[in-house]
Amino acid sequence: MCLAIPARVKTINENSMAEVDIMGVSRHASLDLVPDAKVGDFVLVHAGFAIQVIDEEAAEETLQMLKDLDILEAEAEA
Repeated sequence: MCLAIPARVKTINENSMAEVDIMGVSRHASLDLVPDAKVGDFVLVHAGFAIQVIDEEAAEETLQMLKDLDILEAEAEA
């Protein structure tokens, strides 16, 4: 199953690579597909790429659904 996981942008490097936070876990993701993303924004991350900027309410709702379905832990471990 392929999922896009909500993540908050923590830092952005000059090469459009960002450090993102997914429930306390830091990952790196490319912002090439969402050049308007900025530090503090929530983005959907899939396969190392941020694919969409979303609002905080949508991010929190999605994270809660993934937790309820026990999907998030499996994705975070992958």
